[in-house]
Amino acid sequence: MIVFVMSGSDSWQDGAAARSGREPARGAVLQVLVSLAGLIGTAVSNEAGQFVGRLVDVICRWRGERYPAVAGLVVKVGRRSAYVPIATVAALDHDGVLLGASRLDLRDFTVRDGEVRLAHDVLDHQLVDVDGVRVFRASDLYLARIDTAWHLVGAEVGLRVLLRRIGPARLRSRPDPEKVLDWAAIQALGGAGGPGAAAGQVRLRSPNAALTALRPAQLADLLEDLGRGPRTELLALVEPGQAADALEEMDLQDVEALLREAPTEQAARLLERMEPDEAGEALREVPRKERERLLRAMGAEEAARLRQLLGHADGTAGALMTSLLVTATTDRAVSEVVALLRAQAEHSADLDAVCVLDSEGALVDDVPLVRLLLARSDDALGELVRLPAPVTVTPDAPLSEVIDRLVEARRQSVVVVDGRHRPVGRILADDLVDALVPGRGRFRVFRLLP
Repeated sequence: MIVFVMSGSDSWQDGAAARSGREPARGAVLQVLVSLAGLIGTAVSNEAGQFVGRLVDVICRWRGERYPAVAGLVVKVGRRSAYVPIATVAALDHDGVLLGASRLDLRDFTVRDGEVRLAHDVLDHQLVDVDGVRVFRASDLYLARIDTAWHLVGAEVGLRVLLRRIGPARLRSRPDPEKVLDWAAIQALGGAGGPGAAAGQVRLRSPNAALTALRPAQLADLLEDLGRGPRTELLALVEPGQAADALEEMDLQDVEALLREAPTEQAARLLERMEPDEAGEALREVPRKERERLLRAMGAEEAARLRQLLGHADGTAGALMTSLLVTATTDRAVSEVVALLRAQAEHSADLDAVCVLDSEGALVDDVPLVRLLLARSDDALGELVRLPAPVTVTPDAPLSEVIDRLVEARRQSVVVVDGRHRPVGRILADDLVDALVPGRGRFRVFRLLP
């Protein structure tokens, strides 16, 4: 574990009092960290002190570790770019590179599988600070010697380092870091690149474990801030359910762009994991040709459900509803219904009641989950039916009618029924808020699921 790299919002410049207390430690840190920006362009000499060339890049071998190990250096020798294994490097600092051998392999350097060029592929590229939940571009990268090996340990952000990089050479060779983020809290992404491009190796083979702890809204913020290539990579690094939840928190325009730019199979799997109403709303923003491409790539059942939702006119109850329902006839035991709910746990955000049906499938009541929780497990569902009858709307009902019905019901949702009074969907209060105030972001009403 690296203990000397400061991360998050903690800065080495927090005021005079803090600076005076940190000066000894800060000086020690500066002696340990080596700036990549400060290294680039420095002289490379052999063991006899003779000039060999200039450093143009540092190579890391990416295996998913917290602090990637430095594998070697790329040195410009005349017109050639030669690879120098890190094992042959005797000294490495801002004054230059000293080799432990007098001979150098002058074959042209080519990137191999698993290798990353830090200056070319990581510096100034988009990275994700998982701890701070933000997207940033690394203005500088930092190396440190741990035991007997060199490792990438941190990244610096801020305008000051950019000014330092374009300033006099003496400033580049003596960096004064303002803020360094711990590399263990950073998720690197490859971004665009052709087949075999080194950028494609930047994505960690094992994603940062902290990614799985991000809330959907936090992951959504990162996705909205990332560029086209990196955000599809980030989606691939998290579980499909987590990715789908994040898409449900994003603005529709961003979701539409992501669905169009992601590989077809990836986009189809995300749509399958999204709540049907959210997926349908997103697909409405996608051009018809692209929409059909995605629907054809989905499973038959999920695609049929979305096609049904998309068949309703925009601004009607049918377009707003989710088709996910838990239904049961009056003779079913409460314990059986609870089991049905548990089977739909991943869709808990769309479940606040159970539709009770008669023998013909018509709606008798819409039993809230709280009433179900308070009942005995061996009670028949029909015993929980209460007056008045549930308030419903038809699929073609306009938004104004849905609002009136929801206010009248004083519930978190309204059931949508067909001409034979059979339930076909549910409109939730949060979806109504999203429709009424589209610019305020996604709204969620607390729900309880047994």
